[in-house]
Amino acid sequence: MIRTMVQLTEEQMKALKDLAKARKTSVARLVRESVAQYVVATNKEAEREEKRRRALEFIELMKKEPFHDKDSATDVSVNHDKYLAEIFGTW
Repeated sequence: MIRTMVQLTEEQMKALKDLAKARKTSVARLVRESVAQYVVATNKEAEREEKRRRALEFIELMKKEPFHDKDSATDVSVNHDKYLAEIFGTW
């Protein structure tokens, strides 16, 4: 493990010490667990945002030609596999 120094407010330290005592563990362990949870949550948020970006990009792509026929009706129901392959092939 790597030793590091972190500055906390008095309130934060008191809360950590109380929690550590209640859980019969160390403050350091609580900090490590908190950091691990934060990293996981941040990664999930980044993945969620990437999926959202892709979905919006797909919607914009569906609005453009050649995805519309002469009556402005989409042909996605017929050619969805083709369009998805084109889109996912570019990512």
